[in-house]
Amino acid sequence: MIPEGGYYYNYKKTDDICDDVCGQVTTRAARAISRLRCALRELDFKILILLFMVLPTVIYTIYLHGQKITYFLRPLWESPRKPFNEIPHYYHENVSMETLCKLHGWRIRETPRRVFDAVLFSNELDMLTIRWNELNPYVSEFVLLESNSTFTGIKKPLLFAENRERFKFVESRLTYGTIGGRFVKGENPFVEESYQRVALDQLIRIAGIADDDLLIMSDVDEIPSGHTIDLLRWCDDIPEKLHLRLRNYLYSFEFFLDNKCWRASVHRYRVGKTRYAHYRQTDDILTDAGWHCSFCFRYISEFVFKMNAYSHVDRVRFAYYLDPSRIQDVICRGADLFDMLPEEYTFRGIIAKLGPIPHSYSAVHLPVYLLQNIDKYKYLLPGNCKREPG
Repeated sequence: MIPEGGYYYNYKKTDDICDDVCGQVTTRAARAISRLRCALRELDFKILILLFMVLPTVIYTIYLHGQKITYFLRPLWESPRKPFNEIPHYYHENVSMETLCKLHGWRIRETPRRVFDAVLFSNELDMLTIRWNELNPYVSEFVLLESNSTFTGIKKPLLFAENRERFKFVESRLTYGTIGGRFVKGENPFVEESYQRVALDQLIRIAGIADDDLLIMSDVDEIPSGHTIDLLRWCDDIPEKLHLRLRNYLYSFEFFLDNKCWRASVHRYRVGKTRYAHYRQTDDILTDAGWHCSFCFRYISEFVFKMNAYSHVDRVRFAYYLDPSRIQDVICRGADLFDMLPEEYTFRGIIAKLGPIPHSYSAVHLPVYLLQNIDKYKYLLPGNCKREPG
């Protein structure tokens, strides 16, 4: 029966927590809690499993493999680099220099240019020895700068200074300099690297470089072949700036990665204009011009040092990456020290390089000093992946 006045009141009690209780006005907090309880009542049990089990697993997986995911998806937001102008490289030991210059479209000079080889040095004593012996007949002045700091601000000994006797064969043509580290905590490692390269630029000028001398700009482990430098010093009309395409190896000359190493370059020096750098500076590149042997160390301790020292230290995401037994296993498998996917810009390129690097058993076309001293550098040759602890 409808009461007088036309209003109907229901005095029946309810235990539905989603309804207002007797029309009472509640606080905002109480209403919020009530809505949350209502939402939880309506959740399916499978959704709860998703929230409390599957979702944390997904988050943990992203934490562990997020770097791989971003590298795999790189082609979605980053385009391949602009192609180089590839210059064919002609060479045979029995072909005259005049003919070789002509094959490249250049003229032969009456006298060769002077050549300056300038490097920043960290701890790659063996690679420096192989490099300087390869280039020794063709370089007029070797320039080396050493710092007591890594790019990441870690204090280190002056290893070259401690082992200078080992390089007496170039002492008369060596300009050696040292620079104190800045040791700025939390700074981007590339800032310290740039600071050291600017200092190297000054040291090159102290070494006496002049207009039209050749200047090699590359890291210690980016080794131009001797005949490449000989060609460039004897030929006229070569490009003012020329990148060198190097054979890319990892850990030793057993693991051939690709032919895509391009950062090494040779410049016809221009006073007041030429600056030492390690990035792309021209579109011209000379093919098959040497070797890049990355992380080619004798001792496990040297791997650990470089992983902590170089500009990409952010790749050491977990402490176990530095475990010596893991590093040894990674080397012999030809896998990646940082558990990363290939640095490619197309899905085809990434997929083609997935997995460990195939073993190569060719020791043809390697630095001559290496092959002349195989007992000393056996660890760099195929079939010798075991490293000493150090």
